[in-house]
Amino acid sequence: MIIPDTAASSAALEVASAYLSPAMLSHSHRVYVWAATYGTQQGIEYDAELLFAAAMFHDISLGPEFDSHTVSFEEASGHVAWVFAAGAGWPSERRDRLAEVIVRHMWPDVDPADDPEGHLMSRAAAVDIVGKNIDDFTPAFRAEVLQQYPRLDLTPEFLTCFQAQAARKPTSSAARAIQSGLTTRIAGNPLDAH
Repeated sequence: MIIPDTAASSAALEVASAYLSPAMLSHSHRVYVWAATYGTQQGIEYDAELLFAAAMFHDISLGPEFDSHTVSFEEASGHVAWVFAAGAGWPSERRDRLAEVIVRHMWPDVDPADDPEGHLMSRAAAVDIVGKNIDDFTPAFRAEVLQQYPRLDLTPEFLTCFQAQAARKPTSSAARAIQSGLTTRIAGNPLDAH
């Protein structure tokens, strides 16, 4: 899957490449691929540039440079993306949408009729982190995506980040995920068996 051919998409990839670890960058690429592919398969109309930028920034605040001690990582990531989008010249409504999509990627259920990009991001992140709805994609397609964007050491890195977030922010979405058994679900992700 080719990234949207826009200046903002190229700049989002440049920023993500500078600040995300190799495993988290590969994860962000896969989230975009899962989201865009599923959206296309299901006939969900989405804004490819917005979706790509959201995928590149959705976990950026799990890294040390943008980690927040006051808000959840997805809110902090939304703020970083909003600032990026302002620099890219996006109007304020589009900046707000980008931040909203990033926050909503941690929601368990986003209505595609109300927020197609938020729905696709939430679903794609769950595919990549715990293997939820993995059968939306054929084994051959999954293998192709994993070859292009390997998982590397995503599982231990991601768990370490979420555990740190949960310890420091006990009411955050990361804490709720850990409390609800994320460690077990991520360990059982069939994508790691490839």
